[in-house]
Amino acid sequence: MIDNNILIKGDNIEGMQWLLQNGYEGKIDLVYIDPPFATGGVFGVDKTGRVATISKANDVEVAYSDTLKGEEFVEWLRLRINLIHRLLSPQGSLYLHIDYKIGHYVKVMIDEVFGIENFRNDITRIKCNPKGFQRIGYGNIKDLILFYTKGSSPIWNDIQIPCSPEDIAIRYNKVDSKGRRYTTVPIHAPGETKSGNTSQCFKGVYPPPGRHWRTSVEELERLDSLGLIEWSSSGNPRKINYAEDHLTKKQQDIWDYKDPSCPVYPTEKNLDMLKFIVQNSSNQGSLVLDCFCGSGSTLLAAEACCRKWIGIDESDVAIRVTSNRMKDSNSLFSNGFAFIDLTC
Repeated sequence: MIDNNILIKGDNIEGMQWLLQNGYEGKIDLVYIDPPFATGGVFGVDKTGRVATISKANDVEVAYSDTLKGEEFVEWLRLRINLIHRLLSPQGSLYLHIDYKIGHYVKVMIDEVFGIENFRNDITRIKCNPKGFQRIGYGNIKDLILFYTKGSSPIWNDIQIPCSPEDIAIRYNKVDSKGRRYTTVPIHAPGETKSGNTSQCFKGVYPPPGRHWRTSVEELERLDSLGLIEWSSSGNPRKINYAEDHLTKKQQDIWDYKDPSCPVYPTEKNLDMLKFIVQNSSNQGSLVLDCFCGSGSTLLAAEACCRKWIGIDESDVAIRVTSNRMKDSNSLFSNGFAFIDLTC
């Protein structure tokens, strides 16, 4: 194994086989990939550095072709998913970015490789603002990310996201005498207990029929003494939750991370989204792989989060863009990287 970060130029089948031959089997904690989407297009960069499709511009340097479709595409991708599975550690995760036209077929294939029990989420990613296309069907503003783990005990840091002022105003719609926003939640839950502390009387009140207290009566009395139980006019107790104690929330499976408005590479993805994935499904010092590294955003995210990384791409444009971005980041990050050319 090489201690440095690694950027590999070459077909990613050959690149991953090289990794397997050099001691990386079972060593990678996180793989994020954004493969071609079976769109039938060819994508490139023009002389000004702007991204373009070949059909819409002349004198464009090809970045990558996306011409495989249907079953041929799924089987092409299966070869790579099999290698990714071997490279992942027992606590490793795969995030595969794909679109709605081919994504469901890809999911069935990955279920076969990883096991359907290791499928975690189909994440909807809002990629752009609404558009007014004149065609039969609803506007498409999203793509999807398929999240799998290698096994039942993956790295999972459950990073919380900030609540917006709008979230807080909606979720904490009450204000106390000191101007603090709060909401109240029930202190009972479904299920009746015949004996035990959670069925006992709390200040003259029993749980409603068929329910029990969520915690012991002693804990409810402690909360009440701290002013954290609100009693309604009819004598119904509810727990007080203050907004100031809950300024973050769990991320759900709809993500609003739009693509960069001025990408340096076709289909460049949102860097903040990639940092979020890296922070959630790897630890400091973990090894992160992107074998369709394109613009290098996954590698930048990994380095920014103090992870080691490996990028693979066969495109001259991708290698050039990624190398430049990683070198430009040296003022902030100093890990450096080794370059391996498998095309020589």
